[in-house]
Amino acid sequence: MDVAGLAAIVTGGSSGLGQATAVALASAGGRVAVLDRTIGPGRFAGTPVPVLQIACDVTDEVAVTQALDQAETAHGIARIVVNCAGIPGSMRLVGRDGPVAMERFAQVIAVNLLGTVSVMTKAAARMMAGQPINDWGEAGLVINTASIAAFEGQIGQGAYVASKGAIVALTLQAAREFANRGVRVMAIAPGLFRTPMAGDVPKEVIDGLLSDAIFPRRFGVPEDFANLVLAICNNPMLNGEVIRLDAGVRLRAR
Repeated sequence: MDVAGLAAIVTGGSSGLGQATAVALASAGGRVAVLDRTIGPGRFAGTPVPVLQIACDVTDEVAVTQALDQAETAHGIARIVVNCAGIPGSMRLVGRDGPVAMERFAQVIAVNLLGTVSVMTKAAARMMAGQPINDWGEAGLVINTASIAAFEGQIGQGAYVASKGAIVALTLQAAREFANRGVRVMAIAPGLFRTPMAGDVPKEVIDGLLSDAIFPRRFGVPEDFANLVLAICNNPMLNGEVIRLDAGVRLRAR
């Protein structure tokens, strides 16, 4: 899939992994729309191709549909969708004050899982309705953001683990379901990355993770994630897989 000239959507694209991904896709010639609750001038200054910013809460189905309509009017059917919108979810299932507050738990699920599914399915339906973009029938690509926490479940991360574990489980299922219509589905499971969300991780946890990393012993940077997105776009044989992007680190229990 040649990114140049294709319409792309990145959720959570105003900061962190999403912002780097939007810049990378635009720099590769994509027509990029960013969906985020927070937008503003200057976030994409200097990007070779202008990035369209659309205010959108991914947990609001009406807002998602309207945002996709707006992006499609400007750029055409999005053939690349990267879901980066997400929130942290540090909470014990049973803490000092008793069972987890289900309202807090549900909020993490709503953003990280339901928001991702909402954008994925609505965008994929539009891809399927359009004409294939190449000779082998490719109609589009969805890349969702999971986490290595989905595999190693740290104590105190129940809501986050549940949300990201579901993204992992959906990857192959969605890829199989969409295969006959030419839409690929992938997921990236980042480790510890230098993003605003990393501020939610205690310093002692970060130090422990970095000491355990095989190589390199550093935070990932958003551009590492964006580079993998471009590689997935360019390799049509990548489908139905979750790729760990973590320098070989394995999370401790706490």
